[in-house]
Amino acid sequence: MKSDPGNLDPHASASSELNQFSLFAYDRLVGITAEGTVVPSLAEDWEVDGETVTMTLAEDITCADGEPFTAQDAADNLSYIADPENQSFLLGVYVPPGVTAAAEGRTLTLTLAASAPFVMEGLSAVPMVCASGLADRSLLATETHGTGPFELTEAVPDDHYTFAKREGYTWGPDGASTDEEGTPDEVVLRVIANETTAANLLLSGEVNGAPILGRDAQRLEQSGLYRTEQTAVLGQMWFNQAEGRPAAEPEVRLALTQALDLAELASVLTSDTGGPGTSFAVVAPAACPGESVPDALPEMDLSAAQQALDEAGWTAGPDGTRSKDGTPLALTFLYATDLGSGGAAAAELAVAAWTELGADVTATPQDETASVETLFGTGDWDITWTALNVNSPDQLVPFLSGPAVPDGNNFAHIDNAEYVAGVEEAMMTVGSEGCDQWLEAEAALVRAADVVPFANQNLPFFGSNARFDVVGGVVPTSIRMLAD
Repeated sequence: MKSDPGNLDPHASASSELNQFSLFAYDRLVGITAEGTVVPSLAEDWEVDGETVTMTLAEDITCADGEPFTAQDAADNLSYIADPENQSFLLGVYVPPGVTAAAEGRTLTLTLAASAPFVMEGLSAVPMVCASGLADRSLLATETHGTGPFELTEAVPDDHYTFAKREGYTWGPDGASTDEEGTPDEVVLRVIANETTAANLLLSGEVNGAPILGRDAQRLEQSGLYRTEQTAVLGQMWFNQAEGRPAAEPEVRLALTQALDLAELASVLTSDTGGPGTSFAVVAPAACPGESVPDALPEMDLSAAQQALDEAGWTAGPDGTRSKDGTPLALTFLYATDLGSGGAAAAELAVAAWTELGADVTATPQDETASVETLFGTGDWDITWTALNVNSPDQLVPFLSGPAVPDGNNFAHIDNAEYVAGVEEAMMTVGSEGCDQWLEAEAALVRAADVVPFANQNLPFFGSNARFDVVGGVVPTSIRMLAD
C-alpha cells in the first residue's frame, strides 16, 4: 500500500487504502465480478422488489472469534451506517440514505426510502463487522472483527500489517474458500510510499504484489512479472466552494480550468500511459460506460480566462498577482503523493499556468490519510487533485451534492441545481436504463467546473511469484502463490 489506512474501522472512511485493508478481514453481503455480475457471498440469494430487498444469509458463517454471524448482525451493520449521527462515509455512497434493516432467522430485509437503481452493486462494497466489533467500536480502530478469509495478527502503523489465513473459510464471493491450492498462509500488507522502492522490491521478490504507475511500470513491463490492471480516474480536479473561498465564484473555477492544458497534464500525469477523462465512474465493472466529460470541458484559453477574472473584479497588481477588494487570489493546491513523479511534474505545470493567470498558488503534496483529514476535517484547501473511484455513478452523489462537511460528504461544497435535477431523474430508472441521465448530470458538473476529471489510467498491478484478481482492489481469495 502507498499510504497507511489510518483508523482501521471499515465503516470510518471511504479511502482506497482502508478498502484494500478491509477486503482481507471483512466480507460483504454479496460479491461482484469484473464483468459486473452480482454473486453470492454472506448472502446465498436475494430478491429486489421495488423498494424492498430480501436476502437469505448462508448457514454456518463464523467470525474470526468463533462466534456465528447472523442476519441480525448484518442488519445492525446497516442500521449503524444508515444513522446520520454516526457519520459513516459509506452512507449515501454504498448504503442508500433512509434505509431500514430488519432480521428474522436467516432472512435480512431492507426497506429503501426511495428508488436505488444500483443497490446490490452498492452492498457489494459494504464490509460486515461481527457482533464483538459492533458492541465496542473502539476495538475496530486497531483490530479486525470480521468473517473474512484472513485475520489481523500484527499492526505496525506506517510500516506493515500481518494477516493469518482462516481455516474452514468457505463463504467468499461465489463460493471462494481458503483451502484452494496456492492460498497463502500469511499476508503482509506493507506501507511503501515510494513507487521506485516498491518496484525494486517486486523485482527482488521481497514484495509479491503492488500497483505501480509511471516510469517504474514501464520497466516492470519488460521484466516478465505477472500483470493485471484496473481502469481508474487518475486526474480529477475539485474546487473548494465554501463561503469565503475564491473558487466559490464560478468565474474563478472556470478561469482556473481554462488556464490549463488538460491534455498535456494528462500525458505528464500518466507518463504517456493513460488518456483523457471520460466519465466519473470508470472502475470495472462500470455500470454506465460512456462519456460525460469531453464535450463539456471548457477549451483552454488563457486570454479568455484572464478576461473572465478581470470582469469578475480580480485585477492584476504590479507583480502580476490578482486581488479583489484587497484580498489576493491566494490558493492552496493539494495533490496526492501516490501520483508519483508524474503527479509532481504535472502539478508543477499546473502551478506555472495558474501563476501566469495571476494566482498565488501554494502546492502541497499529501498522502491519502492526510488528504482525507484536510478535505473532510480542516477544509484548508482551494484546489485538489483527488480521484474518487467507483463503478456506479450513484455512489458519488453524496460527494457531489447535499450536505457539506461536517454534516455530509460534500467536501467541495458543490451546489449544482442541474446536477441535482439530473440525479433525481436518473434515480427513477432501474440500473443501466438511466445511464444517459447519469452521464448528462455529470456533464453539468464539468460545464460549471465543479469537478473536472481530466485523466484516466489503466492502473497496472504487478505480481512476483504470485497471481491475483483486481476488482476494486486485490481480491484476497484470488491470491495464488504456486511454483512454476
